[in-house]
Amino acid sequence: MRLSRTNSLRCLLTLGLMSGLVACGSFANCFNSGFAPVACGRGYGESDISSLPQPTATSAEGRWTGSTSTGRTVVGLVLEDGSYWMFYTTTDNPTILAGLVQGIGTSHSGSFGSSTTRDFTLEGTGIRAGTMQGSYVPKKSFHGTIAYFSGDTENFSSTYDGDSESAPNLNLAAGTYVGIRADNDSVTVTVDAVGTLSGDASDGCTVAGTLSPRATWHAFHVTMTFGGDACRQRTEMVNGIALYDTATNQLYSAALNRARTTSFLFLGTKK
Repeated sequence: MRLSRTNSLRCLLTLGLMSGLVACGSFANCFNSGFAPVACGRGYGESDISSLPQPTATSAEGRWTGSTSTGRTVVGLVLEDGSYWMFYTTTDNPTILAGLVQGIGTSHSGSFGSSTTRDFTLEGTGIRAGTMQGSYVPKKSFHGTIAYFSGDTENFSSTYDGDSESAPNLNLAAGTYVGIRADNDSVTVTVDAVGTLSGDASDGCTVAGTLSPRATWHAFHVTMTFGGDACRQRTEMVNGIALYDTATNQLYSAALNRARTTSFLFLGTKK
């Protein structure tokens, strides 16, 4: 049977649409992928992509720098799963590490809350449990109050570190770092360009481990094992994060065991 010109065009359009559906898998997927509008001449060209609305941050995720109400420097990281790692120094001395606040929280409409806060202090009071309540403006500010079950509280204010959004670089982080902690231990940590880590403290304890880059925040995943008899942790393995500060050439590192009863904490400056 001979087809008219109009019918021929209809067939071609039908065949084109069917081919598109096969490529997309389903009619719904075609609309989700943008195929159908393009086939009809109403899709977005490459020049239009930059004008489309971009996703905006809605959580407290990111790297933060600030201080507490008692004059301590705070450097913190909130990850995509809500876990947070907040290093703090001794009062009025940003080079001596005093502890770490860690837990998992929830971000919602500018409010941040956590009931799993633990403070791994190096100032002689051991591990302290508590809660955290705070507020944030995505990629701008993060403020909070830590309420310890003992009745004490601590407030902090911080701003977003926009320079930390790039991927971490092991070549930049490689080097030897020396730091003094609030428990009077001096610690030396060496990292090479492939992420091998080794460290030793003035009390004779040693650690060995690896750093592997995370996607952003100049942050690394760290795994390390304690060196045995000289360490109160014996040969326990711990996991956590490390942050490299390109402006100060400082390395922050914290690793915990699964029960969060053992920690390795470090802040050092590259030699």
